[in-house]
Amino acid sequence: MNSFTEENYLKSIYMLSQQGKNITTNAIANYLNTKASSVTDMLKKLSAKKTIHYKKYQGVSLTKSGSETALKIIRKHRLWETFLVEKLNFKWDEVHDIAEQLEHIISPELTNRLEKFLDNPKFDPHGDPIPDKNGNISQQKNIAIADLNKNESGKIVGVKDSSASFLQYLENEHLVLGSKVKVLDKFDFDNSVLVNVNNKSKLTISNHVSSNLFVNKAVR
Repeated sequence: MNSFTEENYLKSIYMLSQQGKNITTNAIANYLNTKASSVTDMLKKLSAKKTIHYKKYQGVSLTKSGSETALKIIRKHRLWETFLVEKLNFKWDEVHDIAEQLEHIISPELTNRLEKFLDNPKFDPHGDPIPDKNGNISQQKNIAIADLNKNESGKIVGVKDSSASFLQYLENEHLVLGSKVKVLDKFDFDNSVLVNVNNKSKLTISNHVSSNLFVNKAVR
């Protein structure tokens, strides 16, 4: 059985791997906001349990067992976030920390029933894909608003930055999942973007916002 801390490490290594970066001790320490020395100790422990491949100075990767565990944790986390938003009326910026606690409940039967109760969702409230019980993940073709050309449009389907402050900003500006945006203009000075939101209002968003907000591009 893995401890909560071990599960958090495996999940973090998986999340970093999805960013396509070399997973170093320092990268994990930054992701988990902990000391590099603590990370090294845990990596040795996980390596001994054969959940990761680890050699000093050569980066870290998950074994098949480690990947399966990480996907189970992510599955539970995203299902609980969906439950909290859809059934308990939490806002999307309030659910991460609660789901961090709930994701460590072991019962596979509870997880499967939760998924069925939620009608088998494919994506969580932030647009992140929810692995099924076999670890399969549905992918959707996302593009950042920053990469849309002038007069192109799309429907918001996900966020890269899921910090509470960013999500609160998006909600205040009605830039939530399902909203439709059209790029009206792009400004070279600071790479900000003028968008039309839901055919109702015009809004200038910064490069940080446009780079961290994903849409499904509308077909012309």
